[in-house]
Amino acid sequence: MRHIPRTQELPLSSAPTLDDERWEAFVARDASRNGQFYVAVETTGIYCRPSCPARRPKRAHVRFHETAAEAEAAGFRPCKRCKPDQPNLVEQHAAKVAEACRLIETAEEEPKLDTLARKVGLSSYHFHRVFTATLGVTPKAYATAHRNKRVREELPRSASVTEAIYGAGFNSNGRFYATSSDVLGMSPSEFRAGGPDAEIRFAIGKSSLGLVLVAASEKGVCAIFFGDSPDELERDLKKQFPRAKLVGNDPAFSQLVTKTIDFVEDPRTGFDLPLDIRGTAFQHRVWEALRRIPAGSTASYAEIAKAIGAPKAVRAVARACATNRIAVAIPCHRVIGSDGSLTGYAGGIERKRALLAKESKS
Repeated sequence: MRHIPRTQELPLSSAPTLDDERWEAFVARDASRNGQFYVAVETTGIYCRPSCPARRPKRAHVRFHETAAEAEAAGFRPCKRCKPDQPNLVEQHAAKVAEACRLIETAEEEPKLDTLARKVGLSSYHFHRVFTATLGVTPKAYATAHRNKRVREELPRSASVTEAIYGAGFNSNGRFYATSSDVLGMSPSEFRAGGPDAEIRFAIGKSSLGLVLVAASEKGVCAIFFGDSPDELERDLKKQFPRAKLVGNDPAFSQLVTKTIDFVEDPRTGFDLPLDIRGTAFQHRVWEALRRIPAGSTASYAEIAKAIGAPKAVRAVARACATNRIAVAIPCHRVIGSDGSLTGYAGGIERKRALLAKESKS
């Protein structure tokens, strides 16, 4: 083999540098890199965000800085188009939504949409879109959830039910009583008295996935838990329904447990029992979306968020799945990570894997 002198060898290609990566992001106007670095242009003396819409300068005239303060210390002034010295749009929206939440939480009565929008400096239409995209619920749903939380706190310590209702921000008894059963799971008087008449029956059975606790109120099934210990399952039930009177070992209730276990073992049997679903408006939307996922199929948290019209509320969707009390019937086991991995499940990852395997064979 002919030897090639070292002076004739081709130079090795060098790996892209950090500045090369930053330049590519700047050329692509990558908004996801905003705040990670700043672009200073020597010929104009200004510095910009990576996503700045202005015409791109030549590479030789560009320098990169870690922070806006660093760019200004080097003698550059902020761009008037992308305003890199001010909070970015996402941060501005988050601040406005946080301000609106504080206004809702401190108001004696539910503020109107146009009032909230005006106070945070947005149009009603834009404010509604920004609020919903940021939190995953509308301003009205947030206000309702907050009032419901307040009335649950007010009832035990108020002199009367009426005082608690008005103290929580409801401007009429009728508006609250129309939804009080869904909010409290019982009448306001029962809740205020500690729920002595709210009875929840439960029983524990065995399945191929371990023990299964099934609980139901007068309205329907309100809990399905998996576990390995009867005592642990009962403690979990008490924790979820601390005010209720729990009644176990009811022979007539065993049929419901049998039907639930049959559904666990063979999803083709279906689950047509009535459910007593208690949660916020956002949780209800998530849980309803879960029930629309066909057996044998899965969806990511991001897909669920998109399906309910709140694509940015992925974390809130994950929290709603984690607080689901009615396993299997509300199939949070069908929700997976965006990379296809099995994520957390109250009954344990192995049970989640087993449930999905049973459904894929159905």
